Amino acid sequence: MENRDEAVRLELKTDPKKIRQDARWCRIKPGMLVLDAGCGPGKTTSILHRMTQPGGNAVGIDFSDDRVAYARDHYGHRNGIAFYTRDLTQSLEDLGPFDVIWVRFVLQYFHRDASRIIENLRQCLKPGGTLCLIDLDNYFLSHYELSPQMEGMLQKIMKILTISHNFDPYIGRKLYAYLYDLGFEDIKVHMQAYNLIYGKLEETHLSNWMKKLEVNASRISKLFKDYPGGYTAFQDDFWKFMLSERRFSYTPMVLCKGNKPMRG
Repeated sequence: MENRDEAVRLELKTDPKKIRQDARWCRIKPGMLVLDAGCGPGKTTSILHRMTQPGGNAVGIDFSDDRVAYARDHYGHRNGIAFYTRDLTQSLEDLGPFDVIWVRFVLQYFHRDASRIIENLRQCLKPGGTLCLIDLDNYFLSHYELSPQMEGMLQKIMKILTISHNFDPYIGRKLYAYLYDLGFEDIKVHMQAYNLIYGKLEETHLSNWMKKLEVNASRISKLFKDYPGGYTAFQDDFWKFMLSERRFSYTPMVLCKGNKPMRG
């Protein structure tokens, strides 16, 4: 989803109420030092920063210089909040140590690197600190009622994105095992619906799905030669489905948290 409009898309889709709800589940509270790993445009980092007040601090890191510049311009003016450009696949030991590390909707973009990223984050977490992983499962694949042609095309799209673009539509179901394998303690898992769509389509859902389809279709345009009528026909069929009030669409969101052992 890296493109010049991505910061705005992420801003619009970030719901402060939901962020605060999930952050409370992740034990974020006043006085803590919190890392927002994969902070994007910084809106979530800003919310987490407010939740650590008084006395706390929040750090946001992202691989994109553009995202970090946007975050600094829009949210970096308060004391106790900072943003840095960092690669999550590289060592992060110079950061922290943090009381809580928050990783929301990031690992889905690192199919081949997720376990290494989690290990890197573990290294900058305080003993007894909490790592909170939040991501989606079966992403973009749970819809009713699709034609066989559309169902097959969505499966092909996700396969190509996984192989060629390091995307993992099934990352949510793996989060518990990642924490378990690294020896985290007191692991807890919570699941809820995300992008639960039925009845009339809300404007925010429409614009979000349009941007996703536009960006990803440009990367895999050759796939649509096998679809009757090509990409234009697929796009028309998809929007007819999405705009139908009979349609049902959802994505499970998995929240998984665990504590780093006091020793080891």
